[in-house]
Amino acid sequence: MIEPVKMADFFITFFSAASVIVFGALYALLFACSRFKKMPRLMPLAYAAYAVLFVSVIELANVANLFGSLFWVCVVILMLAGYLLAPHAIWHLCVGTHVAADDSAADNVAPSNPSLDDLNSETSYKLTKEKTS
Repeated sequence: MIEPVKMADFFITFFSAASVIVFGALYALLFACSRFKKMPRLMPLAYAAYAVLFVSVIELANVANLFGSLFWVCVVILMLAGYLLAPHAIWHLCVGTHVAADDSAADNVAPSNPSLDDLNSETSYKLTKEKTS
């Protein structure tokens, strides 16, 4: 059985648990921005956020006395691996899905609804024609 967290360690437990949430979200956000906006300079910041997340998880597991059981050690390791690999897996899934959708759309006939760019160019052409006449 796991020992409860000592009252003296309550602040450390609270702070490290909050850090896990914040830096996990920051890692995912920076990773997504780096890939989506094609800004590779954000990737080191994403991995720095993961490093802080890693330290926070280790500290939380230490303060919560989770290193005394093999089961909880495995849970901590799986959580760290999941936080690291989930954004990569989601990115590859999204890219693969959109490539498949683009390929199937290219095989079909052009859509019957005009795009916004087509509408904007037609509208600007009509307005220019009306002003000149």
